[in-house]
Amino acid sequence: MIGEIDVSGIFLPTLLVMMAITYVLFLLLHGVLNRLHFYRLVWHRALFNVGLYALLLGAVDALCRNLMT
Repeated sequence: MIGEIDVSGIFLPTLLVMMAITYVLFLLLHGVLNRLHFYRLVWHRALFNVGLYALLLGAVDALCRNLMT
């Protein structure tokens, strides 16, 4: 997705906005996984979190692309 989003005269890259949305979703999902004690099953927690964030960012990007068409 190429372009900028205008927020009160400040142009923000689209990827930055998508990354912020993804971070909020990641924090919510991370909290749920913590409460379910899911991380006991994960070998490398930090690596899992990076992969989870990347998957969520791809999902947000695909959703934004579908909404724009």
